[in-house]
Parts: sequence; C-alpha cells; structure tokens
Amino acid sequence: MIPRYSRPEMVKLWSQETKFKIWFEIEAHACDAMANLGLIPRENAAAIWKAKDVDFDIDRINEIEATTKHDVIAFLTHLAEHIGSQEARFLHQGMTSSDVLDTCLNIQLVRASDLLINDITKLLAALKRRALEHKMTIRIGRSHGIHAEPTTMGLTFARFYAEMDRNLKRMRAAKEEISTGALSGAVGTFANLDPAVEEYVCEKLNLIPETISTQIIPRDRHAAFFSTLGIIASSIENIATEIRHMQRTEVLEAEEFFSEGQKGSSAMPHKRNPVLTENLTGLARLIRMSVIPALENVILWHERDISHSSVERNIAPDTTVNLDFALHRLTSVIDKLVIYPDNMLKNMNKFKGLVMSQRVLLALTQAGASREDAYKLVQRNAMKVWEQNKDFQVELLSDKEVRSFLTEEDIREKFDLGYHTKNVEKIFHRVFGE
Repeated sequence: MIPRYSRPEMVKLWSQETKFKIWFEIEAHACDAMANLGLIPRENAAAIWKAKDVDFDIDRINEIEATTKHDVIAFLTHLAEHIGSQEARFLHQGMTSSDVLDTCLNIQLVRASDLLINDITKLLAALKRRALEHKMTIRIGRSHGIHAEPTTMGLTFARFYAEMDRNLKRMRAAKEEISTGALSGAVGTFANLDPAVEEYVCEKLNLIPETISTQIIPRDRHAAFFSTLGIIASSIENIATEIRHMQRTEVLEAEEFFSEGQKGSSAMPHKRNPVLTENLTGLARLIRMSVIPALENVILWHERDISHSSVERNIAPDTTVNLDFALHRLTSVIDKLVIYPDNMLKNMNKFKGLVMSQRVLLALTQAGASREDAYKLVQRNAMKVWEQNKDFQVELLSDKEVRSFLTEEDIREKFDLGYHTKNVEKIFHRVFGE
C-alpha cells in the first residue's frame, strides 16, 4: 500500500502498533480465562494487564526477532520485559503462535469489514440521490456499444445501486464468515489448553469460536472474504467504465467534475480526462489480484504450513486499503458527476428516430404482417437511416408496404418517448422500495 491510495483509518488498522495491541489483548484475556479455571494464579493474570497502556517498542521487538527469528516469541519476550519474567511465566500457556496470529488477523479483517460496510453505505446514498435526481432524464441505451432503445440516466444509477446493495449484503456475510477465533493449541486438539479459554477470549473479542481448527483457522473463510472484495472491485470498475464511456468526446453525456485550476494534459490544454475512473479501473485490478492467492491458500499441508502467511501479510492490508480508497473515490465521483441531458437527447436523435424500430416491428405484426415480413420492412427503412442519413419516420410514412398495414397516426404514435419511461416508477419501486 502506498500513501497515494490510502486512507488513514484503514492504514492504522494494519499498523504494527495495532497488531501488537491485539496480540496483547488475546494473551491477556487468555490468562484471565486460565485464572478463572484455576489453572494459573489470579495475580499472574492481573499482572499482565499492567502493560495495557504500554506503547510497545517496535524497534526492540524487531531487535529480539533478529535473534529469535520468530515474531510471536519476540513480542512475548518484550512483553515480559514490561511486566517481569516471573509475572509473565504463564503467558501463552498451551497456545501456539497461530492462535495469536490467526485470531488477530480475523479481528483486523472484521474491523476492516466495518470500514468497508460504511464505505458502501455512503456510496449507496450517493447513487440513490443521483438516481432520483435523474429518474426521467432520457438517454439512449446501448447494447454492444450500439444504440438500442431509450432508457433513463436514473435507471443507470438505479442499476448500479442494486448491484452495490447486493455487495453490501455480500460484505456483511463475509464479515460474519471471518468473525471466528481459535485458541486450540499445536494441532487443534486442546491438549494443553481448555476449550473454555478459547470461548472466553472469543467472547471478549466479539468473535465466534472456530468450529474445528487444526493449528490454524481454515482458509476457505479467507478465500470467501477476499473473493467478496474482488466482486466489489469489479462492480466499482463496472460503474467506472460506464462513466469513462460517457465522458468520451464523441459521447459527452457526463463527465467527472473538473475543478478550477485542474489540468488534464501536460501537452494539450484543452483536455479533460476521466482520470479518477481510470484510476478506479486500475485499483480494481489490484484488488482482484488477491483472489487467486486467497483461493490457493485453502490448500495447506496436514495441520498447517506457512505458505499462506506471506500471502496474507501482503494481501490483507493492501486489498482492504485499496478497496477502502476506491469506494471513497467512487462516492466522490458519483456525488460530483456532471450530467448533460441535452447531449443525451442529441445522441439519441443522431440517427433520426431509428431507436424506435422495435415499436414499428411489433405494430406491423399486430396489424397482420408475419414477423419475417415485418422485420424486412423495418430493416430496409432502418438501413437508409444508417447509410444515407435519412429520417426513419419519414421513410416509414413513404413506404407503401408499411402503409398497407399502418396509418400515418399509427406510425407517428410509435415515436412517443413516453412509451419507454412508463415503467420507470415500477422499476424504482423494485430497487428502492417505497
């Protein structure tokens, strides 16, 4: 993660200081639980909490680790320096390193989930506001990038809202899946650690005890978590791609807000580029990059190996930091997006009524023409619009075969834009409710 694409709260969550605070809490609560069970003296458990407000010396921990080559042992050694070796002798009793590492990782992912859920909620609010604002703002719908039939800008925003609302549900489910802790010992059998210790620590840290762990929490949970982040990233890119298309010079139906003093190009002063949404496209690639390694982490040897460890040390902070930034940036883009309704109408009318071809096709079949004949009649007039820049309605009115089925009034009525917006309210009700 780099400062350019980072926000302070998420970055702090992955700091060494935060990690060591969580490690301390796990160890201290475990000692309390063992004291409650009569396994260690109460005074030893109480002594651990003397370090509650200590700012752990990261340089000192790194110095110890340079000798021990073991991060958890280095931390425990440093903790004992604060509370005394005799008082600390029951630290980590019956536990293994992964009891601390995995439980801590899941706590961090849960907290990251809360930040991401808040981000998505804010994005949903922005999408809903713009959808309502442009509920009936007519624009051309496109399939394969080609003009299809009229739609509205509000429906475009509503579509993105519905997608992000599904992502909000996915994110909440991912948080629930990752909200487990494990303190089960060297191979997960609780041979040297009472299961009640795990239950106590998890309750204190708002986690659920893992159903069955080996030396680690099963990584299918993490695979599901990072897959969810990857899906959200793809939704971000989906929205960003639509905005990038709309900002193309030939289209210009919308554009990112361009502030006073902003520069679009070092060489061409006229440029106003969609740099924010292009940036979001790039960030989405980085976020999705974590999905395959997370899936591969599910496969580990026997009770545990550490092939997953180096992966997670990278993807956990980087992916959550990038997604947090991307969601925040997209919310700002949506909030400030400049919409050009006049250009939308201009683009839709570029081919002089051609987008009403299906209405004419259906009217011909309803008037008695076979579908094959009706298609040929409509298409031959449509091609004149494509190739000769003719007016579609004029061509239909002058086509004797078409007129043998449809009156002038029938044809003109098929060019009413209101026909295409008559169900917008129903769709909005489906998306937003009352």
